[in-house]
Amino acid sequence: MTTLKLMALDVEDLEIVSAHVQDAVFKVSDLAFNARAGQFSVEINRFVWETAEARSKVYERRRAALVFKRVEAVRSVGFDRGDNDKVLSLLAISFEQKGEGPDGTIELLLSADATIALDVECIEAQLADTGGAWETGFKPRHPAA
Repeated sequence: MTTLKLMALDVEDLEIVSAHVQDAVFKVSDLAFNARAGQFSVEINRFVWETAEARSKVYERRRAALVFKRVEAVRSVGFDRGDNDKVLSLLAISFEQKGEGPDGTIELLLSADATIALDVECIEAQLADTGGAWETGFKPRHPAA
């Protein structure tokens, strides 16, 4: 089993991380923000897209950590942060630069029109598989708009 470890320091890197976490699921209780350290993290169950094409009926999910550093503030809309058992599905990660500098807002776009917005000094993100893998018979599908 090959474990994934990625780091994002610019928009292009962040797009690669986004592709690897598309359709990851997690509970609200898996979200953590340490304001003093400027770090936001979420423990996810990511769908392993990198092997999905080679498989026909049995796919894989893996436990992973998604960590953002240099975070100044966190906002969320579309879900109750107090509902720890609520399951959220991550669709994509995007970045909007504020001005000429490296600061801006990273958005975690979730299903059901929910969003987590991170105001950051710059892009600094890490994705790493942290646990074992398990099989799933379900491959996420996204109908064409």
